[in-house]
Amino acid sequence: MGVNEGILVSDRAFAGSDTWATSYTLAMALRKIADYSVIICGKQAADGDTAQVGPGIAAHLDLPQITYVRRIEEITTDKIVAERLLEEGYEVIEGPLPCILTVVKEINEPRLPSLKGKLAARKAEIQHWQAADLDCDADRLGLDGSPTKVVRIFNPPARGGGEMMQGAPDELAVALVEKIKDAVIASAS
Repeated sequence: MGVNEGILVSDRAFAGSDTWATSYTLAMALRKIADYSVIICGKQAADGDTAQVGPGIAAHLDLPQITYVRRIEEITTDKIVAERLLEEGYEVIEGPLPCILTVVKEINEPRLPSLKGKLAARKAEIQHWQAADLDCDADRLGLDGSPTKVVRIFNPPARGGGEMMQGAPDELAVALVEKIKDAVIASAS
């Protein structure tokens, strides 16, 4: 799909990493690469939904960041202008390079790989970097290097049954107001 080379960063030492340890590990890999101007991360992972890894990488590398990018309007050798998605619209931000972007799905529709690209990908040699290759502090990796720990996973208790009310809207409104008044009086006493 147009990628020139790839690096797999994987090691048992990374197992159990929270977002802080993950962002540290990726920052150390990027520090080893050293030649970058724009680092693109997804908005958030599907498993934790925290949206913290991209900003964590920016913090570890002391780089500016633009989050929730939906479109890049301009990019030069020293700056980027990006459209950032907000709850009620968007904003346009200009920032210096190098920088970190976290992107939303609207950023791009991936193209289909060509047959030539697929054949070339089969022959591609993917580098594999482990913890020892990253010149990092082993105490900051994996479960031991993660400040957050999952202590217990459980389903919340099922909610109790509710009350169904039927009737015309104006009758229901009066009945609901009475129920609310009764609940307020009961809680006050």
